[in-house]
Amino acid sequence: MLRNFNINVWPPNNPRAIIQLSLGTLLAANLVAGYFVIRPIGGAPEDLQQQVVRIGDDIVKQKTNLEATRALSGKIEIGRKEGGDFLSKFFLPRRTAYSTIMTDLYDVANQSKVTPKDSTNNIEPVDGSDSLEMMQITANFEASYDNLLHFVNLIDKTNRLLILEGLNATPQQGAKTLNVMLKLDTYVREDGSEQ
Repeated sequence: MLRNFNINVWPPNNPRAIIQLSLGTLLAANLVAGYFVIRPIGGAPEDLQQQVVRIGDDIVKQKTNLEATRALSGKIEIGRKEGGDFLSKFFLPRRTAYSTIMTDLYDVANQSKVTPKDSTNNIEPVDGSDSLEMMQITANFEASYDNLLHFVNLIDKTNRLLILEGLNATPQQGAKTLNVMLKLDTYVREDGSEQ
């Protein structure tokens, strides 16, 4: 049988009521603590262990990506340096390119016993580059067939980046020599430009 509970009697003066109230409070606290033991705030130990493994795997992946990025960055720097070295070695400054190439051609002509004649040059911009231009050189020579072959062979072995675009050899009337028109292309850079 239920006893009548009088709410107006507070605080209870009865020691039995105080003990019952204390036990009810402890029971409620134990139920709350039991819930948090079954369902911890951060998750179950198995869930936390899986999360630790997942985070460890992510760290390994990020370290791998970082090492790959560092290696790629190093290769980019090497490529940039080698590209700059290539440009400075093979692409002459515009101001001195024509005279340097013609000096080289005349040296090669002397070695192969070819007689240089007149020459012209034309400079055109290279699409997509602000600092590079293409120089087209047309040079005329007089040579025998054997000397012409030796001349072309020596041009091929020069340290300059020369592209032989065309060679036109016509025989001279009544002589064993050929009139040779040589078209060469090379690339030049603006003075002081390394790119």
